[in-house]
Formats: sequence, structure tokens, C-alpha cells
Amino acid sequence: MVYEKAHDIGGTWRDNLYPGCACDVPSHLYSYSFEPNPNWSRMFAPQHEIWDYLRRCAQKYDLLPHMRFGSEVASAEFDADKGWWRVTTVDGRCVTARIVVSGIGALSIPAYPKVPGIERFEGKTFHSARWDSDYPLLDKRVAVIGTGASAIQFVPAIAPIVSQLDLYQRTPPWVLSKPDRAMTAVEKALFKFLPATQKLFRGGIYWWMESRVLGLAVDPRAMKLAEAYAKFFINRSIKDPKLRRKVTPDYTIGCKRILMSDEYYPALTRDNVDVITSGIREVKEHSLVTEDGVERPADAIIYGTGFQVSDPIGPMKIFGVQGKEVRETWKDSGTEAYLGVSVAGFPNFFLLLGPNTGLGHTSIVFMIEAQVNYVMQAVRHVLKHPSATLDVKPEVQLRFNQKLQSRLDEAVWSAGGCKSWYLDEFGKNRTLWPSFTFEYWMRTRKFEPMKYALAAAR
Repeated sequence: MVYEKAHDIGGTWRDNLYPGCACDVPSHLYSYSFEPNPNWSRMFAPQHEIWDYLRRCAQKYDLLPHMRFGSEVASAEFDADKGWWRVTTVDGRCVTARIVVSGIGALSIPAYPKVPGIERFEGKTFHSARWDSDYPLLDKRVAVIGTGASAIQFVPAIAPIVSQLDLYQRTPPWVLSKPDRAMTAVEKALFKFLPATQKLFRGGIYWWMESRVLGLAVDPRAMKLAEAYAKFFINRSIKDPKLRRKVTPDYTIGCKRILMSDEYYPALTRDNVDVITSGIREVKEHSLVTEDGVERPADAIIYGTGFQVSDPIGPMKIFGVQGKEVRETWKDSGTEAYLGVSVAGFPNFFLLLGPNTGLGHTSIVFMIEAQVNYVMQAVRHVLKHPSATLDVKPEVQLRFNQKLQSRLDEAVWSAGGCKSWYLDEFGKNRTLWPSFTFEYWMRTRKFEPMKYALAAAR
């Protein structure tokens, strides 16, 4: 059974309905290797195409009968005597299972900023991931808080229709030109009738994006070339020197997520758009007041502040051996797992997109496929041993994470001079994989039983 808290599949691509929503990874790589789509309309597919693709896949592979929609999991508790998990949903339903896999995703829980006085605001407020399509933005005064990956897509889309857009920026992102274009009819025909051509095209995209690791994780000094191009892009797009200074970051490119858009900078130059770098002091009934004392009226506030990504379990409570909740085991060591998949003390429990398996340079679909392959091998191993449980050895998990963190300390995400959602409260990167994805693929290609303790239920 697959428990899904929403009433349809799609995750990020179901929930994010804001204007301009699209992928920032080329479509032919941001798709399953076993289910190529020759009909992508663009190099970077819009939201609705990706959502349609996922629904087609679910139907084709007959997954829907296994889905339990409207079923949010509240907790999972391991019973060591019986060797199974007791899974409980928010509405109180309970089921037992030998094996539990958490696939909640990393970008599902919106992050809201702590803005003093926000409860007093009498206008409309919503997060980009909870876009209110029924609220008319035409001729409204809109305050946008945040300049992340979502904001740089919806700001250009709504700027032409609102009367005033105030963009509240804490830290400017590095933005590069997006090499997007429509796919031609010839390309679609080739990919459809000669599938090998699409495979080659996908491979070319993969290696092009994989080359970014050289600057991100191998030697951050290599990012200077990309930084020079990014500054040239700013200068070419924005003529006003004051605005240029506002949007030019003071940290190494790649330290935060690199964004791509050809519409974002031009949108900021519009007469009805202001970029505000002073912090928000308070929110009043119909306005926002910044720390410099300036009060700006607003009819609506839109949060473009991203997601809570530091906790791979989300709101769920996961209790392992001896009744320990997983966050309790992470209290001293930090959020960690072996290969981002297995956590010591939590037998027959696996994570997808667990700690340090996120990416800052290429398609997360590649990592998900590698993890699913690994988990399925582990599942088959468990099923060969009736009533057995599989638990990664603590020393294996410890060695893996010590080496992983030592590599991350030298990467641009830690050494680039910024604070980002990649880092936890201790400044440790618990989010990203520190190397090439083909290295992760090689490490997960074959399940290694000797790294785990196999025990029978008591």
C-alpha cells in the first residue's frame, strides 16, 4: 500500500500551481530512464506537463489500485517482538507492515518567515506552494517576501498585471540565463521513432550538468568563471547601477541554489516593481514597515520562501528499537543515514531522498531511481528470510557520514560564504550529496548485506 496525504499523485508538481511554474532541469533528464517522453514541449517543461507525465506513469504501471489517497501518516512504531511496523494515519487508522519506506519528498512542507505583526494584516496572504487562484491580482498592490526558485518564476508572471509589486529580498540569488526553447517537430519525431536518439540526447544533458560538480564540490575556485558570466548577465539585463548592486550577491556562486531565468531581471526593471533590501520591522493592517521606517501599502502578501528541508521525516513520528524516536537519535550526531537510505536502530525502514541525497546541480530523478533500486534489493533480501529484520550497523553509518561531511566541508556550499537551506543549525550540510551522481549510483548499484545486521524477531 502507498499512503498519500493528498487526493492525487504528483507531489511538488501537483501542489505548485503558481503562474510561471516550470522545472529548472531539462525535461529529458527530469524524467524516468525507463519511461522516456518524446513529446516534451520545451527543454524545461512547465508544471502541468510534468504532472500529466507522472499521472500517465502511475496509470501505465498500474499503481493507482495500491494508492490510499487522503491518508497522511502520523507515526510508525517498530515492534521488536513481532518484527513489524505499526503505521498510524492522522485519522487514527492503523496497519502493520514488515517494511516501511518513507517517500515524502524534500519540497512538500512550505516554510513561512517569522514576520512581526503578520496576524494583524487584513489583506490576502498565501504561499507560492499554496497559490490562491481565486484571488484576483489584477491592479492589486502585492508584497512578495523571498527571492528563491519559486519567486523568480512567479514574479515575472504577475508583475505585468499588478499595480505595484514590492519584492522583499533578504539575500540576492545568483541567476543565470535559462537555455530554454521549444522542442521542434523533427526532434519529437526522432525521439518517438528512433528512441536511441533521445537516449543520446539525455546522456548529453546528463554529462553537461554533471560537469558542474567540478566547481561545486571538487574545487570551488572553478566557480569564478561562472560568477563572471553571472555578473555579465546582470549588467546586460539591468542598466540601473543601484538595482544592479541590490541583486548582485556577495558570496561565491553555487553556495546557494543557482537559479535560471531570462525574465526575472527584466521584471525587476519595471516601473511598478521595487526591490527592497531593508528587513521587515512589522506588518500592519494594510501595509508593511521596513527597518528604515518606510511604510508601504499592500493588498496581498505572497510568500516565496521555499520549503522546510532540514527534516527528511517531516511531521511524522518514527519510533525504532527501544521506542526511540528518530529525531532523538539525531540530537547529538545530526541528521544522518547510511547512503541517505538506512538509519541505524530502525530495522526494515528506508528513506527516499533522505539526508545528503539532495542535489545542487542536476536531476533528482536520477538519485531517486538509484535509491529505489537499492531499497528494492534490500527488500528482496528481507523477504528471503521470514520474520527477519535488516538494520544498518551503527559503525557503518558513522564511517560513511564522517567521510561524507569531511568532503562537504571543502565544497562551495560550506565554504562559499553564505547561509542557505542546505545547512542545519550547526552549519553542517545535511542536504546535498558531495560528489558526482554516478558515484552515488555506483555505491547503491548493489546492496551489501554485510553492512547490515540481520536478526530474527524475538
